[in-house]
Amino acid sequence: MREGQATAIHREAYAAPAFWIDSVDLTFDLDPTKTRVLNKMRLRRNPDVAAQPLRLDGEELNLARVLVNGGGTSFKMDGEVLVLENLPESHDAFDLEIFTTCNPEKNTQLMGLYVSQGTFFTQCEAEGFRRITYFLDRPDVMASYTVTLRADKTKYPVLLSNGNLVEQGDLEDGRHFAKWVDPHKKPCYLFALVAGQLVAREQRITSRSGTEHLLQVFVRPGDLDKTEHAMNSLMASVAWDEARFGLPLDLERFMIVATSDFNMGAMENKGLNIFNTKFVLANPATATDTDFGNIESVVGHEYFHNWTGNRITCRDWFQLSLKEGLTVFRDQEFSQDMAGIDSARAVKRIEDVRVLRTVQFAEDAGPMAHPVRPDSYVEINNFYTVTIYEKGSEVVRMMQTLVATPTDSLGRAGFAKGMKLYFERHDGQAVTCDDFAQAIADANPGTALAEHLGQFKRWYSQAGTPRLEARGLYNAAERSYTLSLSQTCPATPGQSSKEPFVIPVTLGLLSRDGHVLPLQLAGSEDSTLQRTLVLTENVAHFTFVNLDSEPVPSLLRGFSAPVLLDDGLSADALMCLLAHDSDAFNRWEAGQRLMLQSAVQALGSDADLSNVQALSPALIEALRQVLRHPELDAAFKELTLTLPSENYIADQLSLVDPQRVHTLREAMRLQLATALQADWAWALDHYRTPGAYQSDATSSGRRALRGLAMTMLCLAAVQQGDDVLPGKVYQLFKDASNMTERFNALSALVVSGHTLAQDALGTFHKLFKDEALVIDKWFALQGSAPDRAGDVLPRVRQLMQHPDFNLRNPNRARSLIFSYCSANPAAFHRADAAGYVFWSEQVLALDAINPQVAARLARAMDRWSRLTEPYRSAAKVAIERVAAKADLSNDVREVVSRALNN
Repeated sequence: MREGQATAIHREAYAAPAFWIDSVDLTFDLDPTKTRVLNKMRLRRNPDVAAQPLRLDGEELNLARVLVNGGGTSFKMDGEVLVLENLPESHDAFDLEIFTTCNPEKNTQLMGLYVSQGTFFTQCEAEGFRRITYFLDRPDVMASYTVTLRADKTKYPVLLSNGNLVEQGDLEDGRHFAKWVDPHKKPCYLFALVAGQLVAREQRITSRSGTEHLLQVFVRPGDLDKTEHAMNSLMASVAWDEARFGLPLDLERFMIVATSDFNMGAMENKGLNIFNTKFVLANPATATDTDFGNIESVVGHEYFHNWTGNRITCRDWFQLSLKEGLTVFRDQEFSQDMAGIDSARAVKRIEDVRVLRTVQFAEDAGPMAHPVRPDSYVEINNFYTVTIYEKGSEVVRMMQTLVATPTDSLGRAGFAKGMKLYFERHDGQAVTCDDFAQAIADANPGTALAEHLGQFKRWYSQAGTPRLEARGLYNAAERSYTLSLSQTCPATPGQSSKEPFVIPVTLGLLSRDGHVLPLQLAGSEDSTLQRTLVLTENVAHFTFVNLDSEPVPSLLRGFSAPVLLDDGLSADALMCLLAHDSDAFNRWEAGQRLMLQSAVQALGSDADLSNVQALSPALIEALRQVLRHPELDAAFKELTLTLPSENYIADQLSLVDPQRVHTLREAMRLQLATALQADWAWALDHYRTPGAYQSDATSSGRRALRGLAMTMLCLAAVQQGDDVLPGKVYQLFKDASNMTERFNALSALVVSGHTLAQDALGTFHKLFKDEALVIDKWFALQGSAPDRAGDVLPRVRQLMQHPDFNLRNPNRARSLIFSYCSANPAAFHRADAAGYVFWSEQVLALDAINPQVAARLARAMDRWSRLTEPYRSAAKVAIERVAAKADLSNDVREVVSRALNN
């Protein structure tokens, strides 16, 4: 769809479909340039909707035949919509047959049916099925599917679709067929087919009920040795969902197929998940610890959709978080449970919150801000966002917190009861976010969620990040401490005023020397070490008694609500939390806040930021104590010793000069590197991981801390003119026995700017030139490299001419172009505007190929209006250049229009 066809769709305008589709029988004759699709449907009128024509969505299809009950019928085209008016007037079922052809080989959008490296794939979410056949392409139309695939047996020996394989065999002329039947009704966005030359890792498992299932992971020949971790993750996911929520695998087989050409991370098509290779392929030689963790998480996420998204789906796309927010919550819980030890669970929580606050909070403050359940959209693909996913997950997490009871302090049992009721009520249906929230509350009467459900649902309807202000007052005479909490939420596009949210605030109290203090509310006999307060008003006061000294409050433990906290704590109080808090999240947060305050204070001065010593001696010493602490987890140390990102620092400012932010952060990093130089050397030696590679949380944490130590040591060495240490790191790079350690060493050399970096990059490419995912890392590292001499952009342009670069491949485009435009602010925001010119060129080039990827790149300019001059004016010119393109896609036009109107 191009300019002139964009129309905003509003949630309030939802209307049930005029027809239901009961069954679909699809036959595909697969050919790269002309695939023939025979679509036989049984439909009936919706008795609850007034009689009207049948309007079937279609896009880039060649229509050959339309039959009703076996006979010809009249029809017309309204744009690309097929309209049939002369249909049976009764509510009895009738048969509709549609025959079309399409050209998968020319489908560069990777939506609908397309060809990647000689293999057929589909991607139908959100509105890709209309590129396969004419259909009611909406999630509330759920039908039973029978699919027959026919293709050349030599070229396409593997033929897959949803459900169970019921028949297969040979045909004439060297062709063969496979017939699949899905026993569960589904919306068309969950349809999938795959056909090509693939090999599979297989595993048979037995569920708790004794049912046997076949698990399969399909990849291209040559990649089978990289599928063990994905299979192990799938088996763990199946076992976890049945144990935690009583949700068993409901198919004879469950399949995962990997492709390198994919717009997203993966897709949860019923029983046939299609994955980006990035989230399937891994072995120690080619994948980092981060890759192993991401594979476990994404495999879990897509499998968990089998129930939360497939068995119960969305009534309409405004309810997208019904499945995505809930399933992100489930995959986060799964990953924490897989991590095992409490320290590793805390690290996973910190990592999740870091993404939320860095990316989603920025989205809430920008032109694309929208509620978890949006009110309108022009292009639904633009609303697969961190707000829908990550903030949606936090809304679900708050529900679990708010159904806690004295005997179920975490709310896990109550939440599981709510999930059980949700499936009892809605299995096999397309429903809303309200339906889900109601089930969780109804299963837990008497809890805070049930009491405040109507108000709680404002988390779904109101955009923006609430600001929670907390101030405490100690009364020595009465030995009491009164905590005052207040909330506000800034205006967002289309919402100028906000009503109070329901905010769970989990807290504890510490003495000034770090001891835990009891929490006893005035008027209550109960005393605990931690409790959750529920703020429902704009302002509320809570008084704790029997305290012999003024406490240090530890608020929002575990990040109990997605809010911005202003607790007014002094540096001394934050130091106390950093040294002593039993809550790992708040301990990490105290260190981050101390570093962030140091940065903001320095940016507000007129000092030479390249030489400023922004971190106080006291903070440096506190961080040294964390690094040397004998009991803290290595992964926690790495997170605590990592400075807030440039983007997160910029988010704290009303006006942003990206070069000043970059200069300051580099100075802070160098200060930390040199001040703790001996400690980094100790960490590099102390946290070795001898023996065979293990991807467990403890080993991964040790490698992460060593990686940070290498970077810090290289930075200090380059500043001091020392070539010995970088030489040692280069040797570690060459001798590494796994990708994590090799890439950590390479990154340390590149980030420090040492001359050995270029040699290492060349060696790295020679070693892994045939490993596409590894070469993605190679491109990404160079696109995000520090821009010490203004040479990153020329290097990026040069790399786009590299034989290994392919703009049509989303992974490769993201690895280089996105790394530069979105993850390298100092190199991107150039005073000469060359970065913005490059951005506009690439957005337009991608838009002609793949509008979804282009729209995501376009969002690199979301926050342009907060830039100082000359960046602000130059950024606006670049955005206007993109917006002026006559045949811009709806995907990109919506993003740039909202940016310009902000």
